[in-house]
Amino acid sequence: MKKAFTLIELLVVIGIIALLMGVLMPSLSKAKSVARDVVCKNNIRQLGLSNISYATENDNFFVLAAEDINSGNLHRWHGVRENNNVPFDVSQSSLADYLGNGEVKKCPERVKFRQGDPWDSNFEDGCGGYGYNMTYLGSRMWQDGFSGCSRATRQTQVRNNTETVMFADTAMTKLDGQVAYYLEYSFVEPPFFLKDGNPNPAWGYASPSIHFRHSGNANIAWVDGHVEKREMTDFSGVNVYGVKSSDMGIGWFFPLNNSLFDLK
Repeated sequence: MKKAFTLIELLVVIGIIALLMGVLMPSLSKAKSVARDVVCKNNIRQLGLSNISYATENDNFFVLAAEDINSGNLHRWHGVRENNNVPFDVSQSSLADYLGNGEVKKCPERVKFRQGDPWDSNFEDGCGGYGYNMTYLGSRMWQDGFSGCSRATRQTQVRNNTETVMFADTAMTKLDGQVAYYLEYSFVEPPFFLKDGNPNPAWGYASPSIHFRHSGNANIAWVDGHVEKREMTDFSGVNVYGVKSSDMGIGWFFPLNNSLFDLK
């Protein structure tokens, strides 16, 4: 007589498998999230170290963030483009020679950045989802306002290398009708605009760009080369495009001022 599973036995086995899947799936999802976070940390650490290497070979000047942002607007720290309607060529970045494969690696988190035409909707493509401290490192805006974009800061001018932001996970949000969407954004903005070189809270907050995409955390690369996570602090402001940034996981970490961005 041939032996076979009864219907009840099959249902029991299926139930056990379903139970195991319910237990294992969250663990697998968490493991994948941790793995993406590790890759992101390595990416942003490489950016920080490449900028340190660049400064070492360029009279201690950090790479320029956007030297012609007030004129042709064709140069960024992450690449160069021929005109405003084409993507940035990351192989032409000033950091290309210092990066492992000559390119800025993309953050592995699956952020749905808008891409393609019209280009004014995705004007920073190519930065990989990472932003650079333009205000204080990649320019002399802290000294000369927007006229200081053509000159970078020297590494020796940073007083506290361990507590000065160099790169961070970033994004910007805009509205398409009533729907908010993400853009790649290549600058990490401090909370306050500058007036005569000093933060001016009277003007209100800037539009935040730090993207807390790793389970409510963002990876930050500091001037000394180390990388660490920071949690988003409370901020309920609306950005320049009319989006409540915190609803999209974008904001700042504590303290809500320029002290971890500036040169003091």
